[in-house]
Amino acid sequence: MPPESKKDRLPFEPRKNKKKVPKVAPNVVAPAVAPSPAKESLPETSLKAIPRVVSQRMARRMAFFCGIPTALGVSTFFLFYWIVSHDILELPSYVAFVVSLSLFGLGFIGLSYGIFSASWDEDRPGSWLGWEDFKANFGRTIAAWRSGKKEVEEN
Repeated sequence: MPPESKKDRLPFEPRKNKKKVPKVAPNVVAPAVAPSPAKESLPETSLKAIPRVVSQRMARRMAFFCGIPTALGVSTFFLFYWIVSHDILELPSYVAFVVSLSLFGLGFIGLSYGIFSASWDEDRPGSWLGWEDFKANFGRTIAAWRSGKKEVEEN
């Protein structure tokens, strides 16, 4: 597999082809702060935070996919109170609990979906629903977790 160029990767996406640093026996007298060979070889862009355009896109999506279900969850308390207080229906209290808890749970899932469904590419806004971006970004995250786990197991 050819090494990735800077343009093919996102600024905060982990590299797939990391060079292995050979293990060296520790020196008896080591300087207080020794520069790490792995950090020196990283490109400048991978050390930066999430670009502003991408983070704003994520925040908008999180507000939409989390905000709507959460607002509905809060409003169900008032709706059920109004229904019961006006003797429209005789509802047990667990119905309000289950409905509002379900909507709050959907809002919690919406937070994650808002992050993963946003396009992580600065130049491409992505689609309205973001399903293709969700699959790609979730795959990148799983791959990064697996490579991190392998790295820990090797050391």
